[in-house]
Amino acid sequence: MRKLLAVLALAATLPAVAQTEPDTTLRQHRLAPLEVLGVKQTSDGVASAEAVTRISGAEARRLGIEAVKGVSAVAPNVYMPDYGSRMTSSIYVRGLGARIDQPVVGLTVDNIPYLNKDNYDFDVADIENIEIIRGAQSVLNGRNTMGGQINIRTLSPLNTRGFRGLVSYGNGNTATVSAGYYGKLSEGLGMSLTGQYHHTDGFFRNSYSGERLDTENSASFRWKTAWRPASRLSLANTAVLSFNRQGGYPYASLETGDISFNDECSYRRSAFSDAVTAAWAGKRVVVTSVTSFSYLDDRMVLDQDFLPLDYFTLTQKRREWNVTEDLFTRGSRGKYSWLGGVFGFVKSTDMDAPVTFKNTGIAELIEAHRNDVNPQFPIRWDSRMFTLGSNFDLDNQGVALYHESTYTTGPWRFELGARLDVERTQLSYRSFCNTGFSTMQLMPDGSEEVYSHTPLDIDDHGSLSRTFVEFLPKVSVSYKCSAATTYISFSKGYKAGGYNTQMFSDVLQQRIMQEMGMSALYSLEEIVAYKPETSYNYELGFNSSVFNGRLELDFVGFYIDCRNQQLTVFPPGTTTGRLMTNAGRSRSLGAELTATWTPGADVLVRAAYGYTHATFRKYDNGREDFRGKRLPYAPSNTLFAELNWTASGLRFGQVTPGLTADVRCAGNIYWNEANTARQNFYALAGLALWLRAEHWSLRLWSKNLTGTAYDTFYFLSMGNEFVQHGRPRQFGATLRVNI
Repeated sequence: MRKLLAVLALAATLPAVAQTEPDTTLRQHRLAPLEVLGVKQTSDGVASAEAVTRISGAEARRLGIEAVKGVSAVAPNVYMPDYGSRMTSSIYVRGLGARIDQPVVGLTVDNIPYLNKDNYDFDVADIENIEIIRGAQSVLNGRNTMGGQINIRTLSPLNTRGFRGLVSYGNGNTATVSAGYYGKLSEGLGMSLTGQYHHTDGFFRNSYSGERLDTENSASFRWKTAWRPASRLSLANTAVLSFNRQGGYPYASLETGDISFNDECSYRRSAFSDAVTAAWAGKRVVVTSVTSFSYLDDRMVLDQDFLPLDYFTLTQKRREWNVTEDLFTRGSRGKYSWLGGVFGFVKSTDMDAPVTFKNTGIAELIEAHRNDVNPQFPIRWDSRMFTLGSNFDLDNQGVALYHESTYTTGPWRFELGARLDVERTQLSYRSFCNTGFSTMQLMPDGSEEVYSHTPLDIDDHGSLSRTFVEFLPKVSVSYKCSAATTYISFSKGYKAGGYNTQMFSDVLQQRIMQEMGMSALYSLEEIVAYKPETSYNYELGFNSSVFNGRLELDFVGFYIDCRNQQLTVFPPGTTTGRLMTNAGRSRSLGAELTATWTPGADVLVRAAYGYTHATFRKYDNGREDFRGKRLPYAPSNTLFAELNWTASGLRFGQVTPGLTADVRCAGNIYWNEANTARQNFYALAGLALWLRAEHWSLRLWSKNLTGTAYDTFYFLSMGNEFVQHGRPRQFGATLRVNI
């Protein structure tokens, strides 16, 4: 990869010494340069051989990126659909990804690692830069980074002064307000306090109740401290407290086109995270420690049938905390440099997920199913509502040793890395219900008499545990010639195995059917556990800067052999849960091309295209063979294009006008393993007119300017098909103040 700005090794470690990007000329705004190096940057300040998209703070402001989902399609082959609620934060990279449980992309914000993808979707104020690394990052970042790693940094209080504010308003009564103060208490000590609030009335309406579904109120507070008590020692701490209250899940029936259900759908989340980063720099070695703590308390309520009928509802309450420690050292001696360390984590989750069966669900899913088998002795449930209770305690502990060595000689650069990852998962569960039914006898006159009564008092509990051990190698070779660099790499990726907590209500439902004299469809052992997913990644890359840096080209070709790919599927019949299963084998191959052209100081043109051909090589679910079919939910193509023009010749005093036009495209997206439903390729155009002065800027913006109709999600429930439509055309204005 091309060389980056030379910085001190310690400056590459902490946000405390990050340099705030100047917001002057277009050349300083583009994505190509990296102003702030990642915490695990190699010791000589040269990036590893990998595919990376870096978005500066100015670029993020121009494109209106205020949350992780905002980078979708900006980096080629990275797709983050907007559907459901803030909990549904699926990420797909190069054909890899899953809707539930473990992510394929890691996320850190100011060195805080987020271990649960359900907590990925939140707003981030005062972004300094975003780094999106594509391809397996398992050697340095461990589990659940087989698709890549996203690192976000916010402004440092040692390099930013004064007050920063934002007010934004758009249609749907969508408003965002943020305010932050950055100050230095002494030469080596800085602090910042930032608060943000977001509200929207939403864009989708429930035709059953007439109410807006996707209303939202969210708030967050960030306290950031950066301290250099000595020339060789740096400390930084970031604490974040956030709240979210929203509706959501505006799923429309594919048959009728209506969003219509009669019970509540909502999501709420309260979260706290804190990370302490300490670094000591010797003459040849930098030792870094990152210690983090996170707590998540959320509640999801679903009308799980998404129909205007009384089938069943789900209420999922979760309390989760985790502690991580990453201690590593890096250094160099002559042509050799290294980075290695130890990582450990503890995560504990307590979850309650009761499913409440109502009148229609009892009548059609239980009574009718049983009475079709034995109509002469029909059953009648004791009450028209009962609860399938589920409680889980899920504990994860893991430790890993990792190392990466780099040797540079002339134009050649060789990297060799390895990680040994050990993880233990333990699930304690309890499934229970207290209900009953009467068996009736049909009399000759057509009446019914009680033949017998069967109470159902089920209380199943137990524990399951699994230990996973993975060895993850990586090797790469790069060659730099003049203004071009070519590299080839191999790495193994890893996604942890686990348990299907979503399926316990269905297991309990089948347990009830068994008590009624009907065979269960599946057993606990068969349905709950799923295996780790591994990938073998081969990558060939090329990047070049020509015409005095005015044109920058990056090309990547990749091939991924994936084993035991984790897929989210729906069990057969009228069951209600989602099942994580393992496909035997899949293959993903494709290419990515990014071009950045700056013909003059006032114009920037950039395009990023990604192509992925991801297919099953071996997957037979016992009913159908999907060999050769496309993997669902991951787009075959992504395209991003941007034109930015600064009208310096039209400057009014200190005020400079400009224009930014962009388009984001994705598709085709296949919605199921059989490839019988799909979203065709679509394009979303954006346009912004802006004014910028020394202490303020005003941006008039539009999203989905052409009003493109598209879908972001598809699923089945009890054999019914549902989709979520994409958001309509949006207009708004954003005012920023920097004093």
